[in-house]
Amino acid sequence: MHTFQPYPADMLELNPFTKIGKEWMLITAGNKEKANTMTASWGGLGIMWGKNVAYVFVRDSRYTKEFIDASDTFSLTFFGEQHPALKYLGTVSGRVEDKIAGARFNLNYSDDTPFIDEGNLVFICKKLSATRMTADQFIDPKLVDMFYKDGDMHTMYVGEITQILAR
Repeated sequence: MHTFQPYPADMLELNPFTKIGKEWMLITAGNKEKANTMTASWGGLGIMWGKNVAYVFVRDSRYTKEFIDASDTFSLTFFGEQHPALKYLGTVSGRVEDKIAGARFNLNYSDDTPFIDEGNLVFICKKLSATRMTADQFIDPKLVDMFYKDGDMHTMYVGEITQILAR
């Protein structure tokens, strides 16, 4: 296992458009008995309700959603660049196989919150809200046609970033 150190939020320098949108991140949730992870390229960072937050979007069909819904926390793991295993993790379901092991990744934990040990930056997040998106919420109906023809909508999770870890 790698050694991670707490990293102060006020020293964090990253471009969320690159870090999330191009390099992707892994959303991981569960516990020490069972956990799952998924790739994500939709989300953001900011301030909400007076807290440092991350917000992520998870489709109804994703297995990791079950773990997020059942947990009080989740983690976001970032790499220095898009890791080759992220494509594998985005195409294999944890319902079918242990995709974390298949990617040759390992779980590490901050208290009981799992994260991917091979990353170099981790946000531990406490769930603050979960809002399921519905077609009637869209002002631009073309977005529904483009991204949700099959009805597989997203839930937006807002999590307070309670800890930042770096190695």
